This record gives sequence, structure tokens and C-alpha cells, in this order.
Amino acid sequence: MKDVIELRMLRVDAIVGVLDKERQRAQPLSFDIDIHRPFAKATKNDDVHKTTNYADVLTLTSRIALEGRFLLLETLATRVANAILDFDNEITSVSVGVRKLQPPVPEDVATVGVRCTRRR
Repeated sequence: MKDVIELRMLRVDAIVGVLDKERQRAQPLSFDIDIHRPFAKATKNDDVHKTTNYADVLTLTSRIALEGRFLLLETLATRVANAILDFDNEITSVSVGVRKLQPPVPEDVATVGVRCTRRR
């Protein structure tokens, strides 16, 4: 199966990181999410109720990021991935990438991030 719902560049300002300045002020993050699930039931009759509501997934992701105050991007990505799998039983796998858009490092790097994939 190759059916995928793609959510790109969801921006959320959240507390994540280990440095003191990262713990005191929210920083911009960007999420990319790939949701693998069959489309056949939804496309048969053009039925929105037979697919995953991506607006709800975006809200779920934002809530986890805002409420979590995580030390590690890895933890944030994993929590989001697990919550998305729990959200809809038709999802067979999900990949979640999260990037710091202004990483607190002296090197000239555009972003730093992680990606995890979880399957049923």
C-alpha cells in the first residue's frame, strides 16, 4: 500500500531542549508528518468520514508540543507518532519529523531535527 496523507511544515512555538535559554522561551519548530493508511473506502464514495481527519491530527500534534516541555526532540517526535497511531486504527504507520528552526548552536546550520517512524 502506498496511500499517504502528507502534512508539511506545521509550525509550533514550544519549549524543547536542554539549554537554559531553551527552557525559558518557546522556540519555533516545524513538523512533517506522513500518515500511511488506505484510501479505498474514502475514495469509493468521496466520503470524508472514511479517512483520517488531518485537521484533528494537526491540533493533536500542536497540543502535544505545547504541553510537553520536552528535553529531547526525539521524545517529542515519538510522543506525536504514538498519539497519531492511537488516533485512528486505520493508520498502519506514521513518520514524524520535527526540526528546530533556530537551533542554539554556533555553527551555520539552517535546522536540526529528528524523524521517527512507528508501525502497528
